[in-house]
Amino acid sequence: MKKLAVGKFKAFCLSILTAVHENKETYVLTKHGKPIARVVPYSAEEPSSSNPLKGSIVFEKDLVEPVGDVWEADR
Repeated sequence: MKKLAVGKFKAFCLSILTAVHENKETYVLTKHGKPIARVVPYSAEEPSSSNPLKGSIVFEKDLVEPVGDVWEADR
């Protein structure tokens, strides 16, 4: 993995993208020395999970219906 300043990437974008494609190189783009993006070779493979959020949502009946608790202010 090679680090590259954004300004240099801007100046040599096409040649860097060619290197990424042909040599399967990965570049980390930096701005003021801090990483902000990564340029990686394209892969047609699907991610490990086609739906990573599947099953992460729980259905609750009616979220705005009163729960039946009596509050002190209601007395």
